[in-house]
Amino acid sequence: MPYLAPLRPLGGRCLNLADSLRRQFAYDEWANQEVLRAIEANSGDHGRSLELLAHILSAERLWLERLKQQPQSLPVWPKIDFEQCLAQAQEMGHLWREHLELTTAGDLLQSVSYKNSKGESWTNTIADILTHVIMHSVYHRGQIASHMREQGQTPAHTDFIHGVRQGWVK
Repeated sequence: MPYLAPLRPLGGRCLNLADSLRRQFAYDEWANQEVLRAIEANSGDHGRSLELLAHILSAERLWLERLKQQPQSLPVWPKIDFEQCLAQAQEMGHLWREHLELTTAGDLLQSVSYKNSKGESWTNTIADILTHVIMHSVYHRGQIASHMREQGQTPAHTDFIHGVRQGWVK
């Protein structure tokens, strides 16, 4: 059985796993917006950065659709421009907040069956899926930062603790 003990990070207030995941998705929404601001602020080639950000957003949508048992609406690697990424990021933030508001700690142990992009059948817990979504996004935002540095650009500062210190993640 997964470890589901309460966390106590904020003034002794009890924070269960569902609350912790909501907080992580608030971080994810903030970090995606920070990446968009950095891309917009830097001149030069943004092709790879936008490609990776579009993938992050598409994958976030894909996993939400799997959780809701809905068909996949976008390709895993969509070809979208900056304005479309901006719109997708705003929409995904709203959709995840809406979905997670209804998620309880007890829901997180439920299993969801789905087919991956190769057509293979899998079953995972909601907690594992939500954790994967966050980690997948962080991984690719790191690739965006590396790409931007290689291009002589300044990447977004998207460390979780930075978002908390600045008050963007509550």
